[in-house]
Amino acid sequence: MNTPAFKPSDPVDPKPFSEGSPLGHRLEKHFRHTVHGAASQTNIEMLSAANSSLSTDAIEIAQGLGGKGVSVPVVTGILRLTDVCLIVGMAFAATLTAPQAAWFGLPNLYATGFAVLFALAFFQAADVYQVPVMRQGLSQLGRVAAGWTLVFAMFALLRSTTGIGAGLSDTWIGAWYALSLTGLCLSRLVVFRLVRHWMNSGRLERRAIIVGGGTAAQELIHDLEAQADNDIRICGIFDDRSNDRSPPVVAGYPKLGNISALVEFARLARIDMLIVCIPLRAEQRVLELLKKLWVLPVDIRLSAHTDKVRFRNRGASFIGTVPFVDVVEKPIADWDMVAKRIFDLVFATAAIITLFPVMIAAAIAVKLDSKGPILFKQKRYGFNNEIIEILKFRSMYTEMADPDAKKVVTKGDPRVTRVGRFIRKTSIDELPQLFNVLGGSLSLVGPRPHAVNAHTDNKTWDDVVDGYFARHKVKPGVTGWAQINGWRGEVDTPDKIQKRVECDVYYIENWSILFDLQILFLTPFRLLNTENAY
Repeated sequence: MNTPAFKPSDPVDPKPFSEGSPLGHRLEKHFRHTVHGAASQTNIEMLSAANSSLSTDAIEIAQGLGGKGVSVPVVTGILRLTDVCLIVGMAFAATLTAPQAAWFGLPNLYATGFAVLFALAFFQAADVYQVPVMRQGLSQLGRVAAGWTLVFAMFALLRSTTGIGAGLSDTWIGAWYALSLTGLCLSRLVVFRLVRHWMNSGRLERRAIIVGGGTAAQELIHDLEAQADNDIRICGIFDDRSNDRSPPVVAGYPKLGNISALVEFARLARIDMLIVCIPLRAEQRVLELLKKLWVLPVDIRLSAHTDKVRFRNRGASFIGTVPFVDVVEKPIADWDMVAKRIFDLVFATAAIITLFPVMIAAAIAVKLDSKGPILFKQKRYGFNNEIIEILKFRSMYTEMADPDAKKVVTKGDPRVTRVGRFIRKTSIDELPQLFNVLGGSLSLVGPRPHAVNAHTDNKTWDDVVDGYFARHKVKPGVTGWAQINGWRGEVDTPDKIQKRVECDVYYIENWSILFDLQILFLTPFRLLNTENAY
């Protein structure tokens, strides 16, 4: 079980964050030894000013919960692939130790395939692909050795009873067994060290926030911590209530603020899951909470613990024996995230190579047309509302450039250069963003990144569109579904930004690699429509 941030058995000070309190010491000790350490006092003060809903203590905790996580499905998938490669590789290597088996024929190939299938099945049955087992040293080696030995025991039984595999060399079989066993055990020692390191650094835990306090949250926390193989780390509690039903400390965990503060907290910290601990019968309150929380790129689970309900459908999951209703899944996670990143690297690299002459010509034209730098940098919203800096070919006169996007570019805008009008209409000015894709701040396909101060009718777009920040649940893209459907260029009415956000949310909810390919294929054709591109 992962070590919790706070021990429920520790005494609770009525002023949990006062100087010298036990809980205050635990907070300081734990969060100053995480991946990035706690923020300096100066950074905390700056963040306090930028995140007015958060207390200083909440910001300090959020700063200690940074860093990137490690996906469990990706780790287990790579481990399975490693096992397959080791078994097959050692089967070929064993041939070199057995002169009488001078070549690797069909019988050897059949035996190898048989061994791979049954080894994976036995390893799965022995739970060697479960993180709690990976954290164990000798136990993990014993399970792997037992599973691999059982494969050869079955093979020996088949040879003796049916004659299958009788033509295979005993020397080859023995060498294959020994080499594979050695390789599998050595790989598990590496896995053991890596998993322990990731656990200690907090990268392989699922960080959870409890939404809702009081007795219900206390019971849920106790039941979660009673699960032997729990990988959940509770990082705090947020609740809109401030009366006796929601005390400042629940089961040793501090209440860090209200729901508005939670949204800001989740953008500073790496949080994987929100557990809404409110009775299902409180339907209206649950809906109001979800309306505020669904814009965050995290899993949202509605605890069915207090209602004592059991579920059988796909919309339910369990942590140990504690039931949850799966309300919102984190989009593009685990292997989907790996696939999309590979897609980005391959196609962005190909696009840069293909369009490099165009980029060189554009750079020369920009430089010759007007004084100033070739590239223009602008701050925009990225994944999870983070501020990123994107690259574009400069299309305005340097002295009239508007990096803060205070004024929307309109038709015939005098700030735009002659070359700028052409590269904006053809979207050539966006090509340097392919390097943003390689750097990881952008994806090739996704919601287009909007300027931080983008507004319509003197209102920022998050005020114009309810749920606007939901489009930031994935990385923004160089092109996107909204652009394919004609929503590009000037945004001068609330309806235009509303339509963009609707397309972006549709893309997030229906993402697939094939969908990305479709958008990528259609992009050059849709760019021919320059009606709203100035």
